[in-house]
Amino acid sequence: MSRWSLAGLLVALVGLGTPGNARAQRYSVTALGTLGGTTSTAFGISASGQVTGASVTASGAGRAFLYTTASGMTDLGTLGGATSTGYAINASGQVTGASVTANGVSRAFLYTPGHGMIDLGTLGGATSTGYAINESGEVTGVAVTADGVSRAFLYSPGHGMIDLGTLGGATSTGYAINASGQVTGESVTANGVSRAFLYRPGHGMISLGTLGGATSTGYAINASGQVTGESVTANGVSRAFLYRPGHGMISLGTLGGATSTGYAINASGQVTGASVTANGAGHAFLYTPGHGMIDLETLGGTTSTGYAINAKGQVTGESVTANGAGHAFLYSDGAMRDLNSMIDPAIAAHVTLTSGRGIDDEGWIVADGFDSRTGETYAYLLTRH
Repeated sequence: MSRWSLAGLLVALVGLGTPGNARAQRYSVTALGTLGGTTSTAFGISASGQVTGASVTASGAGRAFLYTTASGMTDLGTLGGATSTGYAINASGQVTGASVTANGVSRAFLYTPGHGMIDLGTLGGATSTGYAINESGEVTGVAVTADGVSRAFLYSPGHGMIDLGTLGGATSTGYAINASGQVTGESVTANGVSRAFLYRPGHGMISLGTLGGATSTGYAINASGQVTGESVTANGVSRAFLYRPGHGMISLGTLGGATSTGYAINASGQVTGASVTANGAGHAFLYTPGHGMIDLETLGGTTSTGYAINAKGQVTGESVTANGAGHAFLYSDGAMRDLNSMIDPAIAAHVTLTSGRGIDDEGWIVADGFDSRTGETYAYLLTRH
């Protein structure tokens, strides 16, 4: 599962086989609403179409939420303080993120439907944050130790939180976790540089190396332990990479410019992210093993970024239009389309979908958007007709 984010985020619409069918594809749009306040934003969608993120309450506090089509938006509460944020969600509706406690410190949490929110603790220090969760309810993120340094952790239900260690330096952070409990992220080495790592339960943490330069970071991991992210090359530029266990790290190249970054990966090893083109603009890309990197283009403007990818190779993200506005997009069946052109025109008259934040394997999309009637930003769920 990919980082939110931070987040973390293709080829053909489910059940459709021709560009003509893709053009006919339409989405139903549901505004997820708020928890009584003015705004909401989405950070993740599960394989079951459930959504998490953060919403402002009537009192003005930001709260983590769980949205389901059956129950709507639910306030996940806090660990005793005023605020919380949900960063990642699994198919069972379990959510992880961070919440302020009654003592005013931020702690990683695990929310389980029917059981509520629990504090995942720390590694001896004051604070922690959960960034990613797998289907077993295992969580990774970052926690402070008794020595006051930040370390990547793995939390397992029934076993608690363990320190994943480092690559020889003081600090590390876990950004993504797969179904096997393998974790990727970044760690400082004994030489003081940051390197992407792969942690395997029972085997510990290994460095994924670099593309010839000093640093690298792992942002997303798939079920096979393949990792994507970015690494500095011998020439000092940052490039998207694909790491395959037993094969090492390869550069995914660029779209003609100097740099690229991989943000999300699917089970087939397809990667999306952003790359600089020969003209110096940043464009979303799709990398497919054996076929290389292709430019997903834009919605008429200069830039675009791919944030999420599903098993079908569909990509969602954000692109600038010819008018200079940021719009959410869907790349599918060989073409990028503005999601605002794929919804009911009556809704599009007052709602502008600005950024696609996640996509599940059924093609359901979670996006942020702007409602001109209220002047506020909300999270939206797009489901296929």
